[in-house]
Amino acid sequence: MPQPTHYYGLILAGGRGTRFWPRSRRSHSKQVLRFTGERTLIQQTVDRLSPLIPPDRLWILTNDHLRAEIVKQLPEVPKNQILAEPAQRNTAPAIGLAAHILQSIDPNAVMGVFPSDHVISKPARYLQFVRPALKAAASGKIVVLGIQARWPETGYGYIEFPKDVEAGSREPVAVKRFREKPDLKTARKYVKAGNFYWNAGMFFWKTSVLLDALREYLPKTATLLASLPAFSNPRFGARLKEAFPNAENISIDYAVLEKSPNVAGLATDDFGWNDVGSWNAVYELLERDTDGNVFRAEALARGSSGNYVDAHGKLVALLGVKDLIVVDTPDALLIADRSRAQEVGDIVKELEKQHQHLL
Repeated sequence: MPQPTHYYGLILAGGRGTRFWPRSRRSHSKQVLRFTGERTLIQQTVDRLSPLIPPDRLWILTNDHLRAEIVKQLPEVPKNQILAEPAQRNTAPAIGLAAHILQSIDPNAVMGVFPSDHVISKPARYLQFVRPALKAAASGKIVVLGIQARWPETGYGYIEFPKDVEAGSREPVAVKRFREKPDLKTARKYVKAGNFYWNAGMFFWKTSVLLDALREYLPKTATLLASLPAFSNPRFGARLKEAFPNAENISIDYAVLEKSPNVAGLATDDFGWNDVGSWNAVYELLERDTDGNVFRAEALARGSSGNYVDAHGKLVALLGVKDLIVVDTPDALLIADRSRAQEVGDIVKELEKQHQHLL
């Protein structure tokens, strides 16, 4: 069985974080921003994995806009292991590409896949689930982490575990099925049932097992990846630019996880996970004053409550307002109702039509 020296991590860092405009931009998006503490989200991701997977065995997939900033923020990760995808093709081709590279370097490689932009406030507890997940993956299983559902969330997919599953068990069990993002009524049923867990996008497998699954379930993309030379070959970069845009645009969930009979899951308990999906999620994470305000700026408030203010280098005065998001940057200012924080991404869609310089 592969030893921990054969454990590798893939951090997916290609997202744009449009719901965090105007702070999040193409070349400085959510994963390279600081929300809690002094480290950015991607730096925190590397930090919490390092006791198990050192930085020299981490690989990062991002895009051309972000690569330079990520290289700057993560000097501990070898520069040649921070790759820009030639085109965005969703998670199945991205993960398949990383598996192809690792397989050419280490035929016994076991790979964990991790988002770059989540907050985990209990990293020691988190690693107590990552360790058995990697161990089970080393034995040939495809393994997923399920996050115990704390409320009826309609924005996440769900993993259905057996009815007698025990939250916090470190023994992987066979997953019954994956469920799409539900409506509110269905989400309430899931939470009440107790055996439906959020799918947080953390997966584990031997690279050989994942590549075999792609050959079975996504043969076109698997063939494209197999046509690439080894990562050490001088022609690798040029061939990747030619081949990768022709890969199918599909998630690993649809491509492999929902089809494979070889999927096991860990039903985790609380390790402080938050996907930080909007400015309101940031507000909920941070310490508030007695009126429920969060100020990341010099502020003066009178008769105001429940506000989130992020404005560098200026005084912000609030008078008689509540539940607002105020985010100021040198070239753009966002003022929004906190309950509509998820809709900030819609503003970015409008900007794409006529204000590209603000993206």
